[in-house]
Formats: sequence, structure tokens, C-alpha cells
Amino acid sequence: MIRKVQPTRKCILVADDDADDRELIKVAFEESGAEAELHFVENGEELMHYLNRHGKYADEEKYPFPSIILLDLNMPRKDGREALREIKEHINFKRLPIIILTTSTEAKDISKCYELGVNSYSIKPANFSDLVAFTHMLHAYWFTVVQLP
Repeated sequence: MIRKVQPTRKCILVADDDADDRELIKVAFEESGAEAELHFVENGEELMHYLNRHGKYADEEKYPFPSIILLDLNMPRKDGREALREIKEHINFKRLPIIILTTSTEAKDISKCYELGVNSYSIKPANFSDLVAFTHMLHAYWFTVVQLP
């Protein structure tokens, strides 16, 4: 069954297993002045539960459908590559913009992610000021320049 899923507000869903990275991303968005609601999941399995509204994620007011996903590659349970494949093959989720945000600079990872349909592949900034600049640029591009479905 095709269910219409559309973001109702600016929401970024971050899938990253590293608690420190999640906190840095949160603070960087605050510092950059980006006006977007952030939600976090810790692995690809939890990401799919969020998107499919399983368990605690059934509350669509508390867990809105994301406008974009920031996806780490190396996570437990279901890694980012598996989650990316599953999302891009799903009739309701395949148009959802996904930005890989990872430490992997491996050419095979970059190629594979684009092959699977990722919208952008970025290396995690090495310092906090670069992360703030990244979050500002990401917000400006995805919520000002681009027309989202």
C-alpha cells in the first residue's frame, strides 16, 4: 500500500551511533542558527523503525517525518549502507533526501552510496567550527535553495 508521507515541518533525522557525534551535531546546528527540528536514532534498524512508525515512533507529532536524513555508514545492527538500500527501494521513502555524513573516505563506499541513490556524500568535519559551517551550509542548501518533494 502506498502511503503519502511528507514532512510537515523542517525536520532532520540524524542516524549516528556515536553519542559524542550526535551531541556535536546538535550543538553545531544550534550554533549555526539553522532553524530545523533535529531527531536522532542510533542505528539503521532504529532508523527504519522511525520511518515505518514502529514502536515509540508511531507518534507522528513527537517524531515527524523527516525532510532529510543525515546518515552515518558504520553503525551496529544495520549499517548505513543497508539502511540506504532499504530506504531507496521503498516506495514511500525513495524520494527522501539522504546525506551521508561519515568518516569513511573509501572510494568504494562513496561509489556504492551513489550507486544506491544517496543525494550527497560528506566527510564529517574534523573540528567543531567546520561542523558549524557544514550545518549552516546544509540547512541553507536543503531548506532554502532546493525544492523538496
